[in-house]
Amino acid sequence: MIHDVDQLLERLVRRDALNGSNVELLFDAPTKDWVARRNAPTVDLYLYDIREDLQRRFTVWEDAREDGGKVHDRALPPRRFKLAYLVTAWTQRPEDEHRLLSALLSCFLRNAMLEPGDLGGSLDETGMPVYIDVGLPGGQDRSLADIWSALGGELKPALDVIVTAPVAIRRSAPFGPPVLAGPTIGLSGDDGTQETAGGGRRGKRGRGGTDVPEPVAEETVPRATADTAQPGLTLRMRSVRRRDSR
Repeated sequence: MIHDVDQLLERLVRRDALNGSNVELLFDAPTKDWVARRNAPTVDLYLYDIREDLQRRFTVWEDAREDGGKVHDRALPPRRFKLAYLVTAWTQRPEDEHRLLSALLSCFLRNAMLEPGDLGGSLDETGMPVYIDVGLPGGQDRSLADIWSALGGELKPALDVIVTAPVAIRRSAPFGPPVLAGPTIGLSGDDGTQETAGGGRRGKRGRGGTDVPEPVAEETVPRATADTAQPGLTLRMRSVRRRDSR
């Protein structure tokens, strides 16, 4: 997924920001040694952080159905991760760097949400969009100044770009055959005799103030589908009526 996000950003930047110019596009860490070797205009997209988006996390199993509605697989939904990029421009003059940053900012703002079908690679398999946020306020646990300090370089203008992309969880769970009919419900007495549904008889009074269970006819509630006439589950219930002792 990370490589697919890199390729997605590269396509967007070359198409909407660089416009066919000879500016070099890299994904390197902008360390002091790397900066010293730059002798041509360069745009750098440095991936410095990867975290899961817990607000969009769902851990329930989902049923995958065929066109006819039958379940053919049960799998976990995709998880979404936030990939943070430090986007910088490197030229001989600060004015040119600012023009590049302005073009990059407009590029990311125009592509804030990308629909499946235009993503490429594994990003299209999940059927979920990809979100791009740029210039969000920094949190307490992530500061651009700290990133520059860790890289050993000097602080300079940069764009903080967050790409939220889905990751497919290729794990399936077992599932049973499709249910083609509803349950069959029947009520019967202890002696096994039956009578028509709804025509219950009061049983003889037994010891302790209880009544002998009365025989009740089996009640069938068929719910078979059009392509099957087989009955479903047969459920028998037996009841005992108790007489009030008062």
